[in-house]
Amino acid sequence: MASTSLKSAGSWTQKENKLFEKALALYDRDTPDRWQNVAKAVGGKSAEEVKHHYEVLIRDLKYIESGRVPIPNYK
Repeated sequence: MASTSLKSAGSWTQKENKLFEKALALYDRDTPDRWQNVAKAVGGKSAEEVKHHYEVLIRDLKYIESGRVPIPNYK
């Protein structure tokens, strides 16, 4: 089952990301066992994986907000 654990550790489906977003809205930073709850809501991810996914999201947002990521030209 190494391929399953590798997939869950590195890649997120569109459905998993949507579940992740909804869980973050439901379980805020003051929620006890926040990452366990988010992982349970997403399914197939550990608390460590969802916490890491959140940290990457926050880092990316900081880059975007600081202007370090160019706005794409969709023309």
